[in-house]
Amino acid sequence: MSAFKTLDDVDVAGKTVLVRADLNVPMSDGKVSDTTRLDRLAPTLTELADKGAKVVVMSHFGRPKGKRSEKDSLRPVAAALSVSLDGRPVSFAEDCIGAPAASAIEALTPGGVLVLENLRFHAEEEANDVEFARSLSVLGDLYVNDAFSAAHRAHASTEAIARLLPSVAGRLMEQELTALTNALEKPERPVLAVVGGAKISTKLDLLGNMIGKVDMLVLGGGMANTFLHAKGVDVGTSLCESDMADAARDIMARAEKSGCRIILPSDAVVARKLEAGAPNETVAIDAIPSDAMMLDVGPDTIAALTAAVDGVKTVLWNGPLGVFEVEPFGTGTFALARHVAELTEKGRVLSVAGGGDTVAALSRAGVDDRFTYVSSAGGAFLEWLEGKDLPGVAALKTD
Repeated sequence: MSAFKTLDDVDVAGKTVLVRADLNVPMSDGKVSDTTRLDRLAPTLTELADKGAKVVVMSHFGRPKGKRSEKDSLRPVAAALSVSLDGRPVSFAEDCIGAPAASAIEALTPGGVLVLENLRFHAEEEANDVEFARSLSVLGDLYVNDAFSAAHRAHASTEAIARLLPSVAGRLMEQELTALTNALEKPERPVLAVVGGAKISTKLDLLGNMIGKVDMLVLGGGMANTFLHAKGVDVGTSLCESDMADAARDIMARAEKSGCRIILPSDAVVARKLEAGAPNETVAIDAIPSDAMMLDVGPDTIAALTAAVDGVKTVLWNGPLGVFEVEPFGTGTFALARHVAELTEKGRVLSVAGGGDTVAALSRAGVDDRFTYVSSAGGAFLEWLEGKDLPGVAALKTD
């Protein structure tokens, strides 16, 4: 990855700093129900404010499709952000450009924090319109991108504006890029990747990139069923993309050629119904009843996977091994997650995980704060694993 500048490379005292954040947080009854993204953003905003900058926060929220919508206003998020900033006052501007934004910034004192109204109230934002980006850029002296989760979109506030102002990465963006670079671009080997989820059709690019980057690739969830089917295993009524068998065989052939070992389940927990507490049994992978479905990996597979992790230096994780949301089919995912967490805490592995289901699974396992880094970026994290160049990151590169 090319070098990028950070807050360490700029003097922000007395300057107006435009911070692209991701304030697209979940809401319930008009209030923020999960402040994780706000809490992660807080260090960048606090550092800028403490150094005497006027801190102006920009973000999208929801899908207003270029029109003003009260339900998509960032006003209640600004109030929640104040809490994440330990009570530091956060002002709010009724628009993200023009007189409302300019007057709100004018009224801000050095060290103050202001949230601009939803960028996506303007259709030009998602169109990456240069004139809209210029309307944003005239509001500040410096641009800080701290929204890796939006970096895969070439929007005016993530890409075009970075061409118009001196631009650096915020602390959250810096952490994300450093963690992903250490895990995928310049990893300590051997590297093991866990890739799970329902379908391989949605992760073909990811799998294609992984087999050329990692030494071992663990496949779980419905995705593993398709690979087993491609190897001639009867997977019963399990979720399986039978039409993707040729693609699975191609991936296995390419993995073998590149020296990447693919690890599939050797046993499975099966049931006739997918419901909490459903009667289940553990069977060898070649003995799945025709009327049963695989819902989790079995103890032999768990033992093999923990042994594999014992022999590596870097672990990448995207996707669960089973239907962890339904008891008792999270056993495999939770067991492996806890083992990776233990090795991480002992300094034996660098562990990086991401993706919505993955973050939820690690949280359920109680280890979401015990990995080296857990990304909340979603789509941007996946596109990075796919080897794609992210517009919001490319705009920050120094060469």
